[in-house]
Amino acid sequence: MAAPLRCRPWRAAEVLQHAATATRSSQAPRARVIPRTELAQPITKRGISYTATRQQTNGSNNNYSRAQSTTIPTPKPATPPPAPRTTTTTTPTTAPSNDNRATAPTPSRPTTDNISKSGLADKPLELEVSPEEKIDWTRSFHGLSAAPFPKEAADILLAELDPAEVEIKPDGIVYLPEIKYRRILNRAFGPGAWGLVPRGESIVTPKAVTREYALVCNGRLVSVARGEQDYFSPDGIPTATEGCRSNALVRCCKDLGIASELWDPRWIRRFKAKYTRDVFVEHVVNKKKSKIWVRKDDEVTYPWKETGSR
Repeated sequence: MAAPLRCRPWRAAEVLQHAATATRSSQAPRARVIPRTELAQPITKRGISYTATRQQTNGSNNNYSRAQSTTIPTPKPATPPPAPRTTTTTTPTTAPSNDNRATAPTPSRPTTDNISKSGLADKPLELEVSPEEKIDWTRSFHGLSAAPFPKEAADILLAELDPAEVEIKPDGIVYLPEIKYRRILNRAFGPGAWGLVPRGESIVTPKAVTREYALVCNGRLVSVARGEQDYFSPDGIPTATEGCRSNALVRCCKDLGIASELWDPRWIRRFKAKYTRDVFVEHVVNKKKSKIWVRKDDEVTYPWKETGSR
């Protein structure tokens, strides 16, 4: 019997090598190719070489299998969450119809404050500047009696009153319309060189409005007086405040000598005897009879009707 071969044919080794290469992946490291010179060596040495090659091949296959089984997924870029959509709900505003207004209940109490009780809340503003920068006319008496006004202005202020400009009320009180006081001040100082400054808050009583004012001419305080005006309903309070201001102007102008004759009793008696008359009249509506004063060059006007004179 022939002895066993100690060396395998080189073609068998190549077949085994090609079989191992077919099972490997392209990513796995290639096994070392055994040259033909090594195949002719004894079986022990060649077997050791083949065993090492087989171990390397098996290790590469095992590594490739583990790489396939433990594939790490590629992280995807984080996508920001979509912004929440905000929806604006617009409530349609509909104007109240005339039917709703007609059926709405009438309020049982006033819906606005009664300024005859609460006042006008028109206190003068307090200036936040030093006295050197600005004069606070609500408290200051700057320039009072510092020096006389020029002679040209004084002649206009102290001019004798023309009787043709004087009016008389039905109760016999003579007066000069407030607009004529303003005309005299404009002639004496010029428009814009004088003014009225409120010195306090308006006081509203159940029947009248009163407030204190200061007359300033050419940057100097001239006089301080309190004006007053009656009213008959709360709706007339705004008009009463303007009448109160005009009344304060007339009183302040007394210190300048404007129309000083109107406070002279002798001049008043001469004026009434020469330019006015008292007549008996009858009220057209209620037929009430009384006596009133009118200028001689004026007629009795509505609601009075002249019935005779003394």
